[in-house]
Amino acid sequence: MSAHVATADGHHHADGAPVSAYHESLLRSPVFLGMIMFLGSEIMLFGSFFTIFFYMRFTHSPWPPEGVEIPKEATGINTAILISSSFTMHWALVSIKRDRRFGLVVGLFLTLAMGLTFLSLQVHEYLNLGFTPSNNGFASGFFSLTGLHGMHVFVGATLLSIAFLRACRGHYSGAEHIGLEVTGLYWHFVDVVWILLYTVVYLL
Repeated sequence: MSAHVATADGHHHADGAPVSAYHESLLRSPVFLGMIMFLGSEIMLFGSFFTIFFYMRFTHSPWPPEGVEIPKEATGINTAILISSSFTMHWALVSIKRDRRFGLVVGLFLTLAMGLTFLSLQVHEYLNLGFTPSNNGFASGFFSLTGLHGMHVFVGATLLSIAFLRACRGHYSGAEHIGLEVTGLYWHFVDVVWILLYTVVYLL
């Protein structure tokens, strides 16, 4: 028989898995809805940067300019690292919903470690590119988009650090983990934006 665990808000989890009522209460949470609204504004911000980048791309030829090379393969590895961090973040969220503290802590640690690795490799790339934002339109657009995203990764890593410390202190439970849900939503957003950015800037 399936074991049912009652949560603080009266909903029940079967075998540790939350029922739809939990998701309905989540969508009524002011904190969660606030994060969704914030990410909506972030979509518009990134949208404006992508629009400018596309405008420069289709009004300048050749693109990128001759003599400008960007490390597609190395950045591809960095992209894989960031994508992998979404899976570990999901593992952490699933673990806390089932009150599995070990999976929560390890999942957050791995997510944070991969996020910081991504930032470190991005800085290393900047230092070895051989061009600066003032060189040409491509360089300006490149640093603007990747720099904006890097700032968001840094914010996400800060949120992950806080979540990791709280998890180590036992502040989360299957019934109370809205802060982790919000952090996870933000981190997934950062990952999705990078996939789009890598495709547009590095591959196309």
